[in-house]
Amino acid sequence: MEATTFLPLGMGLIVFGASLGIGKFAAAAAESIARQPEAASEITAAVNLPLFLLEGVAIIGEALTFAMLFFS
Repeated sequence: MEATTFLPLGMGLIVFGASLGIGKFAAAAAESIARQPEAASEITAAVNLPLFLLEGVAIIGEALTFAMLFFS
């Protein structure tokens, strides 16, 4: 089979996994802000970096999936 056969599947899995991770992380942050509203700024600051890193991993995964298309 060619690499292009699994390209849509790979892209879908990358997006699905990243969206699940970001959703669970944001839900946990919203719940912790609801429990301690006075710590909202600290919680928001602590949440930003891991969310950006998770999104970066998804973008790298998509770039590698496209690279598989062009270099195979």
